[in-house]
Amino acid sequence: MSLAICATPIGNLDDVTLRVLDELRHADLVLCEDTRRTRILLERHGIAARLLSYHRHNEAARREEVLSRLRQGERVALVSDAGMPGVNDPGARLVAEAAAAAVEVTVLPGASAVETALVVSGVGAGRYQFVGYLPRRAAELRALAGELRAWPGAVVAFESPRRLPASLRVLAEELPERRAAVCRELTKRFEEVVRGPLDELASRFPEPPKGEITLVLGEPWRGGSPTDTAAARAAVVELVESGASRRTAADVVSRLTGLPRNELYRGSL
Repeated sequence: MSLAICATPIGNLDDVTLRVLDELRHADLVLCEDTRRTRILLERHGIAARLLSYHRHNEAARREEVLSRLRQGERVALVSDAGMPGVNDPGARLVAEAAAAAVEVTVLPGASAVETALVVSGVGAGRYQFVGYLPRRAAELRALAGELRAWPGAVVAFESPRRLPASLRVLAEELPERRAAVCRELTKRFEEVVRGPLDELASRFPEPPKGEITLVLGEPWRGGSPTDTAAARAAVVELVESGASRRTAADVVSRLTGLPRNELYRGSL
């Protein structure tokens, strides 16, 4: 008896490991959030498997049935619609109870929207924190932003495209010096990564975009050396004197130096 936690592609169906394909091919039962989506993946790779829905609405009712099958010696694989089951998806309780019942639990790693977004964002390095989906209510999001001010690393979050414009506006107000990246439809045909200060991103997304969204907030700005900051401000002044608008000049120098655009704008007045 064994329970295999299988990471599946976050978009491109070819982003699946050979180990996962082999496990799905030999499993007695494959648990999945949406049988239709999982069947597309299996058909793409020529696999016929017995599927059973396992999602947040039926997880409690299904769990005992699955544990019973495991105790009887069945080989069960768990997948989510995308990425790693148990991370912001159903499965964590099943893993805990299977382990407590002395069932062998193995994890087959693979694609991750969190790490993919963190790398492609260009604003995350070293430590990072994953916070799942952002709170729906503005007050709760402001409270989370307050907690994140003290976090020294990057932050990765999922967000609904419908709520993205409002969330960006709140984050821009609460964390004005943060650079960020909106990563949309990762690994898919219309993948898009938009980088910049949070206030700029808020202006870039006045309306909800299409597709799945992963948001990365960069590390807090700790300030450069006085010499570097003074030189950057001087560069903004020179660009303004050459005819560029102050906003454009601050944006260009910010992109080149990594210093906050708002700080350069104010400091060059």
